[in-house]
Amino acid sequence: MNRMNLLNLFTVVLLGTALASAQAPRTWVSGVGDDVNPCSRTAPCKTFAGAISRTAAGGEIDALDPGGFGAVTIVKAITIDGGGGQVASVLVNGTNGIVVQAGASDVVILRNLRINGIVQNPQGGGGINGIRWTSGKTLHIENCVIFGFNNNGIDIAKGDGGNAAVINTIVENNANAGLKNENSSMTVNVSIDRSQFEGNQFGIWSGSFSKITTTNSDASGGSYGFITQSGLGTSENNISNTTANNDSAAGVASGGGATASTVRIIGVTLFNDGTGLTIGLNGSVLTGGGNSNPSGGAPSGTYTVQ
Repeated sequence: MNRMNLLNLFTVVLLGTALASAQAPRTWVSGVGDDVNPCSRTAPCKTFAGAISRTAAGGEIDALDPGGFGAVTIVKAITIDGGGGQVASVLVNGTNGIVVQAGASDVVILRNLRINGIVQNPQGGGGINGIRWTSGKTLHIENCVIFGFNNNGIDIAKGDGGNAAVINTIVENNANAGLKNENSSMTVNVSIDRSQFEGNQFGIWSGSFSKITTTNSDASGGSYGFITQSGLGTSENNISNTTANNDSAAGVASGGGATASTVRIIGVTLFNDGTGLTIGLNGSVLTGGGNSNPSGGAPSGTYTVQ
């Protein structure tokens, strides 16, 4: 083979390698796709894990049709959208559904997904957490259904601060918390709107280095609707125009930890709970009024009408 032929062959190999490793700004998954495909619209992948390696940072993975697309670990800025009006499912046993361990400036958006931990599987087992966020700048969860996990539906456990938003989402029947925000250092701010947390042991848990603001939502049918308790840093729960009903222990609980926990309630409805409102060590509750049945309290806490 002469020198020119060798050069041409080398060029073809390099070009093929570049094409094989190219990442697209938008990729696609399908219930009848295949992860050997390039994840294009006409040749979609089968799983989110298969598509994410072919998607550029800041890009988007979209579901073409109904399917089960598997667990995925996200290490870069990305949007995963299951599409409206269909079942785009992540069903797991013995692991987390979606793990977000992104970079310091990365924004991750999860939209239109159904995440199932099959905790009621007659064969036993079940998933650990539906969504677990351990690093990254921002996490946005919209129009998702998360249910049946042995730990938390949404588990936020970070050391780098950040902001999360949960909008129009249902988190139900998880063995621990619907959403738990407990961090090792630096406060994580969580905004919740138009969402339901039903049948979890703890509806919404604000732990160490945590600030949660909940509006127009519901946390009912568990042991505690809202619990605010901190062992490190501080914990804060701001609740407005929201209900916490049929919780066996308390609708809203503040305190009981080593450091300060603060709850603010405005327009909160507490019905048929073991105790409407309970305040423990280092806990305080502030209210602007408009609440229904904010009963309970303890000598070690304070309940202040502002």
